[in-house]
Amino acid sequence: MLNNRKFYVAGFIVSLFLAGVVSFYASSSPDGLEKVAEEIGFIETAKENTNADVVLSDYGTKGVDNERASVGIAGVIGVLGTAVVAGVAFKLIARKPRKTKN
Repeated sequence: MLNNRKFYVAGFIVSLFLAGVVSFYASSSPDGLEKVAEEIGFIETAKENTNADVVLSDYGTKGVDNERASVGIAGVIGVLGTAVVAGVAFKLIARKPRKTKN
């Protein structure tokens, strides 16, 4: 059990590092749908996402002026949120069924 825990903690730390530091160096090129929309010529008809004003929209953190820090903070928050949701889900799935009295 201890070896599994070390593995999970190491994976979590690597995930935080990748999201917080390395993610800034990811490609800024358009994604597949945006590229096709530009090539075919219907990119002008795109509408702004209804969630464009939320704190973590567009791979950044609103209110943080430093672009590198903004992307890193958004990545770390994403990893933490995913870990919390996955942890709760796994705990619920792994619960042992209650024994009923016959």
